[in-house]
Amino acid sequence: MVNSIDIHNVLFRRSRRTILADVSLSVGAGENWVLFGPNGIGKSTLVSMMSTRLFPTSGTVDILGNRLGKVNVFSYRSRIGLASGALNRDFSPLSDPLDVVVSAVDARLDNYYDAYDSDVYERARCLLRRYGIEYVAGKKMYKLSEGERTRVAICRALMTSPELLILDEPTTGLDLGGRELVVSALGELARGDQEVNGERPGQNGGRDDASGRQARSTILVTHRLEEIPPEFDHIAILGHVSESRARELEAEVAASEEIPADGGTVLNPAPGTIVFTGSIEEGLTSERLSDLFGMKLEVRREPASASASADGGRGREGGRWSAFVAG
Repeated sequence: MVNSIDIHNVLFRRSRRTILADVSLSVGAGENWVLFGPNGIGKSTLVSMMSTRLFPTSGTVDILGNRLGKVNVFSYRSRIGLASGALNRDFSPLSDPLDVVVSAVDARLDNYYDAYDSDVYERARCLLRRYGIEYVAGKKMYKLSEGERTRVAICRALMTSPELLILDEPTTGLDLGGRELVVSALGELARGDQEVNGERPGQNGGRDDASGRQARSTILVTHRLEEIPPEFDHIAILGHVSESRARELEAEVAASEEIPADGGTVLNPAPGTIVFTGSIEEGLTSERLSDLFGMKLEVRREPASASASADGGRGREGGRWSAFVAG
């Protein structure tokens, strides 16, 4: 069984700015990971590579066993579910949300008028119902609230029962009730408790014998600890490269473009890199997050019993996370 994600020594530049450098990450089939870091660190850029929408400047990215640049991404993009604000902005404001969800079948944004079987639409309606927004079918996207659009995007991401599910800041724009509904649903997805029509990849011990699909891996991208469901047990933390490494990267850009050296001054923000991968318990420490955000923070985790009201605490070794300014 291949890893869902294998990223090795990736660097990404746009114009003269190095956004990511020295990034390596492996996500096994069936694992639930959090991609965590402050705003502007490069999380969305990394998500674009994971979802086959952006290629690295150097290094290698393998998604579901397919290397970016070697295989036509449209041949396997339907096996990847993505929900993100950037993708939301690509949909026509005049689109019916039901059609937006159904469009995931072909992994395209412009196929709303294609003919689909009634069971495809029924699955889309089931997803909308699951996330409490069945009533948006027949409306226009521009008439939806930010929270409703977010939930439509999550439904679309789940439409094809993907082997890799990527949720980029999925609670953005949601009020407290909507946020808790989504966090609870993400926990259920991570456990495999709740799937529309009983479908989920990876049944029967990690590989579905009928479909050949891998156990689904889920990546939750966030910068808020309180939005991490207890069922996510792996974390990759993005931070800045060291000052010396940032200067090296600036010098590389200057040399490649024959730009005179600027006295060693770093002109751009230090690029992002992965500073920790592993157990979420080991990653989310007060010391590590204090260094990451440049202020003294205290990280806490509730006991499982304190945040188990939604599901009785099934599958949870601990409760929800939070951070406070110390002192």
